Amino acid sequence: MSPRKSVAEARRTRERIIERSVAIGSVEGLEGLTIGRLASDLGMSKAGVLGHFGTKQALQLAALYGASGLFSRLVWEPVAELPPGLTRLRAFCEAWIVYLHEERTAFPGGCLFVTASMEFDARGGPVHDTVARFLLRARRILVNDLRIAVDAGELPPGTEPEQVAFEMHGLYLGLNQELQLFADATAPARTRRALDRLLGTASRTGN
Repeated sequence: MSPRKSVAEARRTRERIIERSVAIGSVEGLEGLTIGRLASDLGMSKAGVLGHFGTKQALQLAALYGASGLFSRLVWEPVAELPPGLTRLRAFCEAWIVYLHEERTAFPGGCLFVTASMEFDARGGPVHDTVARFLLRARRILVNDLRIAVDAGELPPGTEPEQVAFEMHGLYLGLNQELQLFADATAPARTRRALDRLLGTASRTGN
């Protein structure tokens, strides 16, 4: 086997482990990740899994980074080049709703960050800090476009971007719970109405 092929196969194996870790973590939490569970699910030896990550915490962190990459690819990247301000903000919000509602291949148990935030919110350490950092990054995207929208006159001058972003973020945490805990099919439409009200714009869809 050539060194190049060996490196490519090792990279793909690592990606498979992370993908499975994200799926398990979304359902069972990051504490549900074990070397033995992953080895069994992926048809690998424990040593094979351990060789890629070494510790359970390293595996948990890798799952979070993997989930962050998926969020960026599915939610942020498709709208990143839109005009900044209200146009991009609303597109980002809609993509986030669709992500929570429809992405079940990577996240069968819903958003991994919501699961992990409840699991680690009262703990310290690298996993807690990584979860918080990724969630705050998503909130900063909201704040940035809210500020641009205010400066452009798309939102009233008295709009407080930090406060509005705080409330919008709460809507998404609530949406994930409504979908996962209550299986409420109306939750995406309710979230859209709440966002319309929060942003001071009338819904164009009537949903």
